[in-house]
Amino acid sequence: MNLAARKQWHCLVLASLLLGVGLRENLDAADGFSDPIDVSFTAEGDGTTQKYVLLLPDGFSAEQSYPLMVALHGHGSDRWQFATSTVNECRAARDVALKHGMIFVAPDYRAKTSWMGPQAEADMIQILKALKTKYKIEKTILVGASMGGSSSLSFAAMHPELIDGVAAMNGTANHLEYENFQDAIQASFGGSKREIPAEYKRRSAEYWPERLTMPVAITTGGLDKSVPPDSCTRLAIVLKKLNAHVLHIHRPQGGHSTTSADAVKSLDFVCDHVLTEEKTTAK
Repeated sequence: MNLAARKQWHCLVLASLLLGVGLRENLDAADGFSDPIDVSFTAEGDGTTQKYVLLLPDGFSAEQSYPLMVALHGHGSDRWQFATSTVNECRAARDVALKHGMIFVAPDYRAKTSWMGPQAEADMIQILKALKTKYKIEKTILVGASMGGSSSLSFAAMHPELIDGVAAMNGTANHLEYENFQDAIQASFGGSKREIPAEYKRRSAEYWPERLTMPVAITTGGLDKSVPPDSCTRLAIVLKKLNAHVLHIHRPQGGHSTTSADAVKSLDFVCDHVLTEEKTTAK
């Protein structure tokens, strides 16, 4: 690897780590939720032990119905990132979930560098089914940042019947186009984009806008070199023509992160539309 390539790689890793700090040390508690519950389960696909963190709102009652927020961590992190980190996107997700009285779940979704490959996808389906069996879940909102933002869009496009709203921050919507972190993505997807292009297309939300009929919020930064904004920008333009509830917050001078204010705005946008529609329908 030449010097220029090495510098670029170091920049990408640093930007990724800004959203991938998943260590529990130096992180705040999930104020307003019950103590985090670290849940283990046996994956139906391969029998391995997988995990997610569960946060229940204070005063939780098994007899009451709740909306669910599922938050997907960034590259290099794990389930604890969105459950406890003070990073803007993570804290905003918990704050908005609390405001709306939601159950909050943060899964490993298979690996620190999963990018929503087939095993992560299967784990997500299993988690959602288990949660809906154990709790009275009203609506499900999927959120994430960086790799988690990409994965949120991928999963929502592949399984729109399971998701009622999605908020994706600083992600990609096109895996055939995306060039960074290819070693990790190839390991997760089961091959390179040249070897299995259909698999990369299947996980690229940009190719399936008609499936994203739920409220969608996307944030992008014009200077983001780790996960460039182009594919999500194009997706947002198409979605606005197909979907009545779409928010795209683009900051031309923004990098690979979303401000606290923009994160809250995007999450509130999705929650307000999904949960307000639910209450209106219930009446």
